[in-house]
Amino acid sequence: MIRRSFHLDHAGHSVTVDLLGGHTVEAELLVDGKELAVRHERGTESLLLTGELPDDPPQPFTVRVEHARRGARHAACVLVLAGRELPMPERTAA
Repeated sequence: MIRRSFHLDHAGHSVTVDLLGGHTVEAELLVDGKELAVRHERGTESLLLTGELPDDPPQPFTVRVEHARRGARHAACVLVLAGRELPMPERTAA
C-alpha cells in the first residue's frame, strides 16, 4: 500500500487530502480536521473531491488528484478555489 498526504493552509483553514493506494485508491478530504469527503476508486489515474470552506458564505472548492493509482511515483494534488489553482504540497512522513 502506498500512503500519501497533501496539505495546504489557506485563508485560515487547513485542507488535507490523505491517499491510500493499492488496487483501489481511497482518498479522504479534511477541512479543519473534519472529514468532508471520502472516495474509493478502482484503477483511476485521477480523481476529484469537492467540499466547502466553512466561511460566511461557504466557499465551495474542488481538489484534483493526479496520478493517484498504485505504482505511480509522483502524485499531484491541486486545490481549485474561486478560479485559482493552488498546489497542495505533499507532506513527508515523520
